Amino acid sequence: MKKSLKVALVGNPNTGKSTLFNLLTGMNQKVGNFPGVTVDKKTGSIRFDDGRVAEVMDLPGTYSLYPKSLDEHIVFDTLAASGGPDVIVVIADATNLKRNLLLFTQVADLGFPVILALNMIDMADRAGMRINTDRLADMLGVQVVPISARRNKGIEELKKAIQHCTPVATQKTVLKAEEFMCMPAVARVKALVGAENDYYALQLLHREDQVSFLEKQHVEGLRTIIREEKFESGSLQTAETINRYRFINHVLSATVENKPSHDQFAFTNKVDRILTHRVWGFLIFIGILFFIFNAIFAWSSTPMDLIEGSFGWLSEAGHTYLPPGMLTDLLIDGVLAGLGGILVFIPQIAILFAFISVLEDSGYMSRVTFMMDKLMRKVGLNGKSVVPMIGGLACAVPSIMAARNIENWKDRMITIMVTPLVSCSARLPVYTLLISLVVPEQRYFGFFNSQGLALMLLYLASIVAAVLVAWVMKMLIRVRERSYLIMELPVYRAPRWRNVLLTMYEKSKTFVLEAGKVIVAISIVLWVLASFGPGNRFDRITSKYETQLARPGADSTHIQTLMATEKLENSYVGILGHAIEPVIRPLGYDWKIGIALITSFAAREAFVGTMATIYSVDGGEDDSATLGSRMAASKNSVTGLPVYTFATGVSLMLFYAFAMQCMSTFAVVYRETKGWKWPVIQLLYMTALAYAAALVAYQLLK
Repeated sequence: MKKSLKVALVGNPNTGKSTLFNLLTGMNQKVGNFPGVTVDKKTGSIRFDDGRVAEVMDLPGTYSLYPKSLDEHIVFDTLAASGGPDVIVVIADATNLKRNLLLFTQVADLGFPVILALNMIDMADRAGMRINTDRLADMLGVQVVPISARRNKGIEELKKAIQHCTPVATQKTVLKAEEFMCMPAVARVKALVGAENDYYALQLLHREDQVSFLEKQHVEGLRTIIREEKFESGSLQTAETINRYRFINHVLSATVENKPSHDQFAFTNKVDRILTHRVWGFLIFIGILFFIFNAIFAWSSTPMDLIEGSFGWLSEAGHTYLPPGMLTDLLIDGVLAGLGGILVFIPQIAILFAFISVLEDSGYMSRVTFMMDKLMRKVGLNGKSVVPMIGGLACAVPSIMAARNIENWKDRMITIMVTPLVSCSARLPVYTLLISLVVPEQRYFGFFNSQGLALMLLYLASIVAAVLVAWVMKMLIRVRERSYLIMELPVYRAPRWRNVLLTMYEKSKTFVLEAGKVIVAISIVLWVLASFGPGNRFDRITSKYETQLARPGADSTHIQTLMATEKLENSYVGILGHAIEPVIRPLGYDWKIGIALITSFAAREAFVGTMATIYSVDGGEDDSATLGSRMAASKNSVTGLPVYTFATGVSLMLFYAFAMQCMSTFAVVYRETKGWKWPVIQLLYMTALAYAAALVAYQLLK
């Protein structure tokens, strides 16, 4: 059996690398993570006609092997670590070869077998560029394959080039050893780590404390060599870059001919005068976001209703046809309910990422980042943070996943940490119920509604809180990585719909398989806590209400609801509600609200359903009018005063505005950050913020 190949895709940002990866691997993809960093590791496979399988890895985009981002360091780490790739495919933008070949020459000098894929060759032709690929291949010493990933041209030729690539590096060395100007240091590093490649040793000197695969003694040895040989990294990088561009200019002058043609940037420049205008650009962007925001609500409502309806039907059928008992309740109310909570998010995730993919493929997302970067950077965010935060108004789950587009680790982490503060659609049922309870309906100037104004203020408060927390985290999170924006504004292009569909599929699958496991587990735990109580409490409650049910003319529905309410109070979660009552009493809450706070962790909108059960509402959570009247009439058992005063209502709304209370968000943050540290920090700081805001509001207003 022939040995399988390990292939790495390397290239600058905006060169079509991800599109090519999707074309090469199709649906044979999986997403993991690189060790030690919070960035996705996308791998896929290609099966050749000789029976071999090539494992393809899509590495993050970088402009050179001297990246300024923590995430981009994994490019060199992956290539240089033991067990590195058998073949490296460098994807270059054929319309901008001078910039793209800098990375190619660095990768080639590491001594791996390399293939150069010239993407967007059709655009280069239209721009009047004539590239002599045979001459270019001869001068570089590698296979050069012209392709157009967007038009699916040259892909088969590239696959054959990968299949038949020689295991021996054939490229010509660009940076000769005598040009290093630090040969003694390079020789000592080669002896220290047992390396054979000069340029590999030079790279280790440039990044002695940023290489994850070196042993501790090797890192200490590198520092000693740097100190004793007086190694100057900055000046040597500059000299190297100048030498490389001298070689690139020589190659391009012999292989590329530019003929006069229609300016390929003419249309882009005309559109950019409007879309990046400091006034109209922002207004158009707000309009696009408004459209996306409404589309997420409008387009997802029907499939979400179908999913919820399907799980409701399955739940009803399960209780009807399966034998009654603990196992049936666990399967239906625990596992099935948890699965429903996962799958119901898929329409929103798919729609949001479809829009993001379209905006990226068309080139517009780069303009948004450019416009917003200066504004967002003042509070510790990034221009790319805008879309996740706006998307958080619909749902934090897909919005946190959208933060993957932010390359800078610190900016991405701050975006993930503050996005759940933006009021999502799940808070809306809570807001509307509480506003109807404590805010009298009045009109000002014949137009402004007091209840609508209260709702708007809650949304504004959440956005202001997100911005302020981002500013604080900017001061607290200390990393050596500098945050700045270097990006290319690509020409406008029609989106590639196959890529859009693959993106929708991949993101939905990732959420279901990764975050879903945590959601189901938490759902089962919540079901157990709500379905059981200590001792024989449940048996006594059942006996009590069975006597009432046996009476002639008894209202069985109302009695069943009362029994469920009393069981909930005596369940473990009810006991927990009583246990936390001393903690939440300063906020104006009783034990019943405490139970709702706990059950709301499954989903914020569970507050309404919990209140419906607790207050014995026959119509369930849909009977909001009855629920509102019951809640309004409820009295505090200690003071005898109404529970839901204006002070309590405002306190509770602010608590729900700032608290995490969403296991789906908690699970997806765990998935995105690859650990428990950040979701736990997020849960703690949001709970503390919610408690402080609710406490101040209640104490001032009571």
